[in-house]
Amino acid sequence: MPRYFTDQRHEALRHRVRDFAEREVRPHIAEMEAGRTVCHALSRRIARQGWIGATVARGYGGMGAGHLAKTVIIEELSRVSAAMGAMVQASQLGVAKIIHFGSEEQKKTWLPAIAAGECLPTIAVTEPHSGGHVLGMTSSAVREGDDYILNGRKVYVGNSHVGDLHGVVVRTGEGSHGLSAFLVEHDRPGFRVGPEAATMGLHGFSFGELLFDNCRVPAANLLGQEGDGLAVAYSSSVLYGRPNLTAVSLGIHQAVLEETARFCTERQRYGKPLHALPNIQLKLGRIQSRLLTARLAAYHAVHLLDQGESCDAELMNAKLVNVESAIESARDAMEIHAACGLFTDRPVERYLRDAHHIYAPAGTSDVQLLRLGELALGSVRGEWSSRLADRVRTTELVPQQYPQQAYAGVGC
Repeated sequence: MPRYFTDQRHEALRHRVRDFAEREVRPHIAEMEAGRTVCHALSRRIARQGWIGATVARGYGGMGAGHLAKTVIIEELSRVSAAMGAMVQASQLGVAKIIHFGSEEQKKTWLPAIAAGECLPTIAVTEPHSGGHVLGMTSSAVREGDDYILNGRKVYVGNSHVGDLHGVVVRTGEGSHGLSAFLVEHDRPGFRVGPEAATMGLHGFSFGELLFDNCRVPAANLLGQEGDGLAVAYSSSVLYGRPNLTAVSLGIHQAVLEETARFCTERQRYGKPLHALPNIQLKLGRIQSRLLTARLAAYHAVHLLDQGESCDAELMNAKLVNVESAIESARDAMEIHAACGLFTDRPVERYLRDAHHIYAPAGTSDVQLLRLGELALGSVRGEWSSRLADRVRTTELVPQQYPQQAYAGVGC
């Protein structure tokens, strides 16, 4: 495994996560694929490893290990199961809102529980009729005494069906300053989760609907101030969403390479291994080249984030490069597998399906290109990595022991 910006601590973490994924996650893939339902028990089992607290400071019970460590964790889980990698990335995205905008009381209440795997957080922004147009949302919160009353509907919420604490952005006023964010516990009256829906890929992961019908939430659950909702949504997406999804794509990409190389070694054509054919070797070379470039872009971006450097552009580019290259490599892998790749006894078709799921969240490739175009034209208006540098910079990278539980069996 080439080392780009990682040290011995990162590589030790990588081996620990990979070992767990092979032992605990891989045996459940067939069950998740067949059932197409949320894998609750496995999600909880992963959470109890402490990895969702990768960027949570040790003072709040977290690992304090930073964004590069977070990337390694998600990458290694996604190499085995993109669904479980997506579960972790969505929870860590839910951590962002509390780290960036939570009060000290909110941090003391929720971050230790999240880091211990006792609470799975989410963030809910997207709505059916507004999509990625955040300012087009219509879900609302109205102040009533010491509470707010929430009404509306959120869709495509990562960990919708396993989440314990939902970070919900809704309207409290007009315009860009009329959005606010709230922490909503899953058992509050007036809140419910929509039915599970079958999807193309990421089987075992939930990204569904949240519905609010006169859901009463204490004013103490407001994140930051009224009007901070747009900042909560954008900063979480840029500083956590993009690198987290980059890591999922990177894990899928690594799996594509390993599986395709294995297939080309085992498969015989004309009395020789399949990889002896020049056109096959060229395709393998392209997959390898894309992966090397993608990993470099991914690790470089989060390394800058850990250092508190301005890196919004690098985070955008990393998501763009990783998503596009993982999809291209999965297509090449399908071509190499030919008819064999169409059957579910081999994982390559799953990789292609899963890779497409990472395209839209935190901005499609067109969105990333538009923002990078703004950078080229010098029209960028501030960067979240600079504005929130003190809240995302990793200052605790010292040797430590990460939680290690016995490898007990778990079902979905």
